[in-house]
Amino acid sequence: MAKACLLLLLVSVLYIVGTAKSTATASPKTTNFVKSSCSATTYPAVCVKSLSTYATAIQQSPHQMALTALSVSIDKAGAAKTFVTKLGKLKGLKSREYKAIKDCVDEMGDSVDRLSQSVQELQRLGGKSKRQDFLWHMSNVQTWVSAALTDENTCLDGFAGKALNGKIKASIRQWVVNVAQVTSNALALCNRFAAKY
Repeated sequence: MAKACLLLLLVSVLYIVGTAKSTATASPKTTNFVKSSCSATTYPAVCVKSLSTYATAIQQSPHQMALTALSVSIDKAGAAKTFVTKLGKLKGLKSREYKAIKDCVDEMGDSVDRLSQSVQELQRLGGKSKRQDFLWHMSNVQTWVSAALTDENTCLDGFAGKALNGKIKASIRQWVVNVAQVTSNALALCNRFAAKY
């Protein structure tokens, strides 16, 4: 059952990504919707950069905007997990570096799982929902996205202190900070969608 749900989620994410990338240039109206929605986020420039290519798929739908932002977060978190996993296979790592990398891989995996749960929950809101059902589903989404953001920050906490300073820490920080920014933006866009209901 879990594999079937994961497969359905993967197909949905690939559909969103494929639809957005295969469409023609977005209209000024849809592009402006993305920009205006992104202005409500903590990292508006990151938001516009990561979501403007999906403007045609998003149209002017706050629901689709939040769903696409979550899908982008899953993609970025998965890529970061893969990157950190590869770093963990380098020879000559210090014991503390190896442990921090291993913990980070676990945290990024948890982040991907929570973001995936959020997408599934948000997809359930595709049709008209009763207000009480809507609020319950959105509360789940907001909780899981917040938890994913905590996972991402916990990954970085493992590299605190001067003892781990260096290229590995800097590389991981760059990847994970970007994931945390798009996840923070996704949470803001989910909150914006919830407020419009």
